[in-house]
Amino acid sequence: MSAQKPTVVLVHGAFADSSSWNGVVERLQSHGYPVVAASNPLRGLTRDGEYVRQLLASIEGPVVLVGHSYGGSVISNAASGIDHVKALVFVAAFLPDEGESAVALSGMYPGSTLGETLHPVPVTLADGSQIADLYIEKSRFHQQFAADVSEEIAAIMAATQRPVADAALAEGASAPAWKEIPSWVLVAAEDRNIPARVQAFMAERAKATVVEVPASHAVSVSRPDEVARLIDEAARATG
Repeated sequence: MSAQKPTVVLVHGAFADSSSWNGVVERLQSHGYPVVAASNPLRGLTRDGEYVRQLLASIEGPVVLVGHSYGGSVISNAASGIDHVKALVFVAAFLPDEGESAVALSGMYPGSTLGETLHPVPVTLADGSQIADLYIEKSRFHQQFAADVSEEIAAIMAATQRPVADAALAEGASAPAWKEIPSWVLVAAEDRNIPARVQAFMAERAKATVVEVPASHAVSVSRPDEVARLIDEAARATG
């Protein structure tokens, strides 16, 4: 049964890891989808996109590529020109046009409170250059990132969050794959990282199929049924 369905590749965003897709993976697998939850490096948009692009090249047959948050920028960079990616699904995610960054887009309309919750940690790279790894302060993670998740689960998410390099959020996107591949967008109406108005603007610009869910930024954790349903819809539409 799995061979008859496209492979779903899930790409997490900043301040998360692949386990943020666990509920979605469970539901997709129960419906016969082969699933890969990629480990996004979160080091830089070009670098992260190339990482996902190489992963896509290793997969035979059609692919539905899904990105959450900053992962939306990554999948749009990665999928351009790859014929076997048949659909893009953006989950509370960025859909940048060429040259646009996550930082610029998130500030397009008011509502994001992410910046005031960030804790930068200086990191020296092998070449001697310095970057800042950005974390959400643990005491503020629940309300900022995952307000509709239990305190217990949010505490685990805060402890296991993956930092993103500051340069990754400021780097401009390359030519976007959403201009050539059919796209679906889940707008998280209660998102405090990417304001819902920004998500809706990007979805309309991309002429995407849109569903809005009353959820926090961590919608893949709090509403896995709705996320899996949209992915299934995209897969069926392109099959």
